[in-house]
Amino acid sequence: MQSQDVSQRHAPSSAGSAGPVDVEQAEAALVEHYPRLVRLAYLVLPPGLGRSRRVLTAHALAQRALPRGRKQPSALPAQASGRESDPGYAYLRERVLTAALEAARPRTGLPRLTQLPPPLPQVWGLKLFPRSGGADELALDQRLSALSGPARAAYVLRGLEQLPDPDIREILKAAGVDDPGGALASANSVPAQPGLLSSPEFDPCSLQARPTDLMRRRQHTKAALAAAAALAVCGALVAVPGGGWGPDGAAAPVYAGNPAAEAALDPGRLTRVSPTAWRTSARTDFSVWPARGPLTGDKALLRRALAVWARPGERVRVSATPGTQTGGPAGPPQLLYAGEVDTARVVLLYDGLRIARYAEPKDGTQGAALDFARADGATGTAASALVLGRSDGNVRYLTAPWVTKAAQRDLAKPDAAAAPVPLADGVTAPLASPAMQTGACTSWTALQLTDASGTRLATDLGELVPARLTAGRPGAPEEASGAQALRTWAPFACSLAAERSAGVRSVNAWAYAEQPLPDGSGSGAWVCTRAETWRGAGTVALAQFRTPGGAAGTAVAKATDVPACGPRDPHVLAGVLWKSAAGNWYLLAAGSADTASIRATGGVTASGPGPLLAVRAKQGVRADLKGTLADGRKISGLR
Repeated sequence: MQSQDVSQRHAPSSAGSAGPVDVEQAEAALVEHYPRLVRLAYLVLPPGLGRSRRVLTAHALAQRALPRGRKQPSALPAQASGRESDPGYAYLRERVLTAALEAARPRTGLPRLTQLPPPLPQVWGLKLFPRSGGADELALDQRLSALSGPARAAYVLRGLEQLPDPDIREILKAAGVDDPGGALASANSVPAQPGLLSSPEFDPCSLQARPTDLMRRRQHTKAALAAAAALAVCGALVAVPGGGWGPDGAAAPVYAGNPAAEAALDPGRLTRVSPTAWRTSARTDFSVWPARGPLTGDKALLRRALAVWARPGERVRVSATPGTQTGGPAGPPQLLYAGEVDTARVVLLYDGLRIARYAEPKDGTQGAALDFARADGATGTAASALVLGRSDGNVRYLTAPWVTKAAQRDLAKPDAAAAPVPLADGVTAPLASPAMQTGACTSWTALQLTDASGTRLATDLGELVPARLTAGRPGAPEEASGAQALRTWAPFACSLAAERSAGVRSVNAWAYAEQPLPDGSGSGAWVCTRAETWRGAGTVALAQFRTPGGAAGTAVAKATDVPACGPRDPHVLAGVLWKSAAGNWYLLAAGSADTASIRATGGVTASGPGPLLAVRAKQGVRADLKGTLADGRKISGLR
């Protein structure tokens, strides 16, 4: 058990101006802020490089930014706090920005060094892409691609770095931009969306991989040349004057004529379930969902969706929950929805194992997004809703046909009433998406659904299938919509942020102990949250502790892929270092109700009967916890 201090928080560093930078200082700044610098380079680099080349170039530029010796960086305005007070970061940012702008300039004669393939890192046989966002991210990427390099840099410095315009002018001037004022003016043509710039869509450090030339690797040289020629001809044939859609949209060219594959691309063969099938079927899963939406008869849209699923092209942003395959369907899938959602046309499909969401911009610009989520074994509560789209910090859901009412509630406010959410043909009105929430967490929106069997809660964790929320002892949890369950979840709602985009199927909160505090100030609450995934592996158990005056709980122990705190082993033991109001430090430990005794070793040596232990300790010590259950079995502290 690694003891945690729940009594102190670090204040931000004081303001400071940029000073001389040596290699060691710059290297420390690079290690600390590497993801930020790579994101900055990725956003400023020209989109024409292609997403995979753009990712590698962004990493190369950030790694090249280290100085070769001591160097005084350009004079930059002093910032208030945080990374902006670090002269090493200011210097590296200027270097990265200068190199990215150099790569964005049109070539004249021989290419510049930054326009050559980056010497490192190199990836062979794979293309790397950031995780795909929604229609808003796609639209922003297209708007940024229409700007000049300096204008993109101005937009990113304003939105991502949150710098005022005078500082941006100085930085752009230092980076060699001739007209910083013009760059700022051009950046004004794109609406400010700082939250989107921080999204996974523009994160070149969180990547997915796809093969480059998998098909051609298996062919002889002569066949490869013939295929390349056919590909060139096919590309010319499907191109549509004026930038419109071809019949297959953003799909790649056809590799081979396979009857089963061709059948899967035929919109006329899509499975369409009767609107009343769910009323008589014994099943309560996606297989009985009817096809809904005003565009279910748009064969051109459906063909594009099917073709892109089978053969996503270069302009398609593909994302998948962990453990989900992204290959084409084995046969004609089931149509769940086709319609317009905010700024995109959306198609939802189901092949019995996966949900696929296809989205293309309504304005007809090229490019598309393709998202996948596992749904095997989803039934009842797990098949009650799907994410249709996210926009402007909100999310819209498509609910199951058996859902009669929808509402939203703030999980952090258990006593507040749920607010009704209108439903139109199963589609909810927009509600706040915690998956798109930035900054300090003060609330957490959950979707409340009601049907003939009761009321339940789910929440958006950034994937197509919202995660079910429950509360209670593992093995027999209850829906989190009850009054006691809501009070259990309230202090720990914001801990759900750690489970975003992890393929989570459900999260249970188990209040397993109440511990009187040694100074008589009340009792501390112990809760174990456990996130189960669709793929089985990757489960996360998190022990959290909350003192009487604390608004939120503190995570004190975490374990991955362990049975503790789950239905197979409904037991848990965790500890924390706690400082009393009088300034005394204690080791507090708590186990589930059937813990017969607890023993601490290491920095603290103590033991006691029962599921609770509180002993004096020194600040910063580490202790290992062991417990004995009532049946004699030994357990260890969660780690």
